[in-house]
Amino acid sequence: MNDIIFLKGFRSYLKLEKSLSDNSVQAYCHDIEKLIQYTDYHHIEIPLSKLTLKELQGFIRWVAELGMTATSQARMISGIKAFYKYLLLENIISQSPAELIDAPKTGRKLPDTLSVAEIDTLISLIDLSKADGHRNKAILETLYGCGLRVSELVNLKMTGLHFNENYIKVTGKGNKERIVPVGHVAENQIKIYIESCRNHIPVKKGSEDILFLNRRGSKLSRVMIFMIIKSLVEKAGIRKKISPHTFRHSFATHLVEGGADLRAVQEMLGHESITTTEIYTHLDRTFLRDTIIRFHPRFK
Repeated sequence: MNDIIFLKGFRSYLKLEKSLSDNSVQAYCHDIEKLIQYTDYHHIEIPLSKLTLKELQGFIRWVAELGMTATSQARMISGIKAFYKYLLLENIISQSPAELIDAPKTGRKLPDTLSVAEIDTLISLIDLSKADGHRNKAILETLYGCGLRVSELVNLKMTGLHFNENYIKVTGKGNKERIVPVGHVAENQIKIYIESCRNHIPVKKGSEDILFLNRRGSKLSRVMIFMIIKSLVEKAGIRKKISPHTFRHSFATHLVEGGADLRAVQEMLGHESITTTEIYTHLDRTFLRDTIIRFHPRFK
């Protein structure tokens, strides 16, 4: 019974004090539910607050044997550590048994990027004669031109558009707002979409300020954005693993390849740590070779 109360309190802590998104809260709580499942399965009849490092290590081995990847294990360990940190803050425990858990080495798998030509091809395949054509073009131009997360895109507000100052205001992870510069291409496509499509849609109550709407006048789902992109990728015959995040990754990669300062890219992406942004600096070998030939005195 205590475990259920702890879990309920942990959920409130994540949502109210840490300001995590619903998806993150759900993922963290799922980790704890899995730990409860482990203790039930192995007849460990003590509350989570009394578990030791040895028992937590046994849990990690158990999920690994079930086939959980190293990346998923590392994320789960993060959830377990957050839970015991919460118990510490609530004075339920005096020391965290999760402190010394080692996360498995995962390495960094770099996602695919799209070249400028591939992005142009995908956008050119949008059928502008269809009712949602201009909307979909504005969506792709905004994803690539502003480097938004898909959650930021679907929640983008009309009142967040500040075209006179050439920026848009987005709400990122943890409900943190940030200012993102917007280029003329994305701005023009958004204006065309608003004037030719959005202004003619009967907007559902609660979605009045949402920029991108479905045909019923409601906010688009994340899944819908995935489906739009998947359809275009299939049409283009591009054999890469492409998602909305690919456009964000391409945005950052093209900026860095063009010589943008990494701190500026960090600010535009809304990353708290520069370490997170460094994944976007995987410059291809040709680019690196061209750079060293241009700038290193021994290559001139």
